[in-house]
Amino acid sequence: MMKRKWLLRILYALLALIAVFIVFTVAVNLNVEYRVKDRLYNNISRVPYNRVGLLLGTSPLNRYGRPNSYFINRINTASSLYHAGKIDYIIASGDNHTRGYDEPTVMKDSLMAHGVPADRIVLDFAGFRTLDSVVRAKEIFGCDTLTIISQADHCARALYLAEANGMKAIAVAAPLRAGRRTRVRLTVREWLARDKMMLDVWFGKRPHFLGERIEIPHVTERF
Repeated sequence: MMKRKWLLRILYALLALIAVFIVFTVAVNLNVEYRVKDRLYNNISRVPYNRVGLLLGTSPLNRYGRPNSYFINRINTASSLYHAGKIDYIIASGDNHTRGYDEPTVMKDSLMAHGVPADRIVLDFAGFRTLDSVVRAKEIFGCDTLTIISQADHCARALYLAEANGMKAIAVAAPLRAGRRTRVRLTVREWLARDKMMLDVWFGKRPHFLGERIEIPHVTERF
């Protein structure tokens, strides 16, 4: 009898924790979507000008070793923003934690293949997480205003982080082309990432690395 009571207590505790987790996740996601909805753009022609765009990194290849549509569409969106005169510089921020994995350099090569000059691309090799990329854009590269480039769900999280760090940011959503199963998997992952982001904001999480300030020059003549 006593054993059964303890099992029931453990079960009720687990159910309570699950309920708290679900409520927290729903609240976080609704809050993020509400706070950023007016600063997320899908139409490049309507995007206000900012001197610098922050291109958030992802792998150029998907888990099957094929070209990653997320990467391709981010590159296309970033280069289109540059050629439309919506940004003058692009910070290519990504992961470079091993010698064989270098997101920023691959992004730079792809941007240059789309006609973006090398001197308008700034590499950030310490963008290990979205938090790192956003905070470093302000504290290392001196960007108080910013145009963030990624897919819509990721943009929303990055915009929230930018606001939490005193930045005036907008974001441009790159197209999302993926099957239903992939969308569901990535949506769930994004929900969990937002939970972690909120805890990071509350507890003042900082980037893995900062370092010396790097000035991005102002452009006098664009072309």
